[in-house]
Amino acid sequence: MSVTIHVPGVLRQYCDDALEFSLPASSLRDALGQIERRYPALYRCVCHETGAVRRHVNLFVNESDMRTLDDLDTALQPGDVVMVLPAVSGG
Repeated sequence: MSVTIHVPGVLRQYCDDALEFSLPASSLRDALGQIERRYPALYRCVCHETGAVRRHVNLFVNESDMRTLDDLDTALQPGDVVMVLPAVSGG
C-alpha cells in the first residue's frame, strides 16, 4: 500500500531535496513512523519528541486536514497523498 508524501520547499532540505516520496503506510501514524526512520530531521520538523504533530504544522490527507479526520489514526489508502504544510507567518 503506497502513499505519496508531498514536501514543501522549506522542508525539502531534510529529505534529500525531494518534492515528494512514496512509502507503504496504512495510517498517518504509520507514515510518520516511517518518515522518522527514513528522514529523522524531517520528522523532527513535523512532530514533537512526544510524537504529536507540531502546532504550526498541518497534515492533509488528499484535501482534508487530518484534524477533521481521525487525526494520526486516519487510515490511508493506496494512492493517497499526504501533504505537509508548515504555517507561514510574517509581518
